[in-house]
Amino acid sequence: MLTDSHCHLDKIKLEPFANDFSTLVEKAHESNVKQMLCVCIDTEHFQDVLKPAQQYPHIHCSVGVHPTHKDSHAPTMDELVELAQHKEVIAIGETGLDYFRSKKDDDMGWQHDLFRTHIRAAIETKKPLIIHTRSAKEDTLKILAEEQADKVGGVMHCFAEDWETAEKAMELNFYISFSGIVTFNSARELQNVAKRVPGDKYLIETDSPWLAPTPKRGKPNQPAYVKYVAEKMAELRDCSFEQIAKESTDNFNRLFKL
Repeated sequence: MLTDSHCHLDKIKLEPFANDFSTLVEKAHESNVKQMLCVCIDTEHFQDVLKPAQQYPHIHCSVGVHPTHKDSHAPTMDELVELAQHKEVIAIGETGLDYFRSKKDDDMGWQHDLFRTHIRAAIETKKPLIIHTRSAKEDTLKILAEEQADKVGGVMHCFAEDWETAEKAMELNFYISFSGIVTFNSARELQNVAKRVPGDKYLIETDSPWLAPTPKRGKPNQPAYVKYVAEKMAELRDCSFEQIAKESTDNFNRLFKL
């Protein structure tokens, strides 16, 4: 059984699936993907994320605001805590820092404040965090430590940093999640991390509809394609596909208390 630990089902265009969401889910099942986490990026569309989780018992969801969504509503801790009461919500996020797209200091200040709010909501609800970090690894780790995020832990989603960053994140009680990026020929440093991360500290994901793995690179991504991430991880770690499937799914269930 495979688990797609991070996807945006509400953002996937359904035309290739005969405009039928159930067909998208069926394609995932055909690839033995039996569990998915649909991740929220703004509270305005939280219901779109919650809906598939309410319809399918093997789909879970989160609540949070992506750090680049400055035009979105910035929820208070109480608002996040209230939305997290839905039984389908198993995580807070995605949240974090993204300096790649931020050009002004006030953007970073807004991100910092919202990030801390998410961490506090996670601690209040005892739900793990889903962390997005881009060009901001030092500040991301600093804020996680300052806010004692290790109390709930979580996952460094779509990890694309070096081994030193991975080690520091794991010390803070975070798992490392590998997306289709790990299948890219240019991702040598990330592939080194994939080889070294302990078997009980990693997840796999698609981040669909973005970042389709090789051999689907350049096409819209979907949960069924997490199998290609698993295949690459098996190659890098010199083990069986079945071992990757089992370890990553066991880790997902342990992290999110399923």
